Amino acid sequence: MKTIQTTFQLNSYPRGFHLIESEIEKNMPKLKDIEAGIAHIFIHHTSAGLTLNENADPTVRGDFERHFNEMVPENMDYYQHTQEGSDDMPAHIKASLLGSSVSVPIQKGKLLTGTWQGVYLCEHRNHASGRRITITVMGD
Repeated sequence: MKTIQTTFQLNSYPRGFHLIESEIEKNMPKLKDIEAGIAHIFIHHTSAGLTLNENADPTVRGDFERHFNEMVPENMDYYQHTQEGSDDMPAHIKASLLGSSVSVPIQKGKLLTGTWQGVYLCEHRNHASGRRITITVMGD
């Protein structure tokens, strides 16, 4: 069993839900050396998250954004953490709901997601710069 780990910065994305599998594979060239294993993908931020979901129909990503904005609205009078803008506290809540990591099996050097699955960056801030990701791969 070997372990490979890399940390890199994603491209900057606007607020919303974005497929990032191609960036992961581009920044993890040693992935092709793994016949079978697991990739643990972790984001180093508290106002963005990761999830695994529908990759074929882009309207799903828009629906996610609209739903999360309804579920966790901005400008609530009970928010105390407001110094970084009206999107900051809701971004922390949304990131906690989704989580900071996903694990995906690897087969023959590729992420083994389902037919209709992709890894999403869930960007909850209006003006975020590129997010830092660490990928740890264990396998043979």
